[in-house]
Amino acid sequence: MRVKVRVKPGAKQVKVEESGDALVVWVRSPAREGKANGELIEVLAEYFGVPKSRVKIVRGHRGRDKLVEVEK
Repeated sequence: MRVKVRVKPGAKQVKVEESGDALVVWVRSPAREGKANGELIEVLAEYFGVPKSRVKIVRGHRGRDKLVEVEK
């Protein structure tokens, strides 16, 4: 399944909210050196109840808007 994601790096708390057809994910890590992307994968894996290896960023590695693929 592919999911549109909007990432908010540098947040005080980690949370996931549904917003229309996309997810908004707040992560604590800064948007540097892939740290926010790594935390995003961990958060989405926990949210969907799958291992981290089944979550992959398909598009948007360097931006806040991403397309993420989750294998169930």
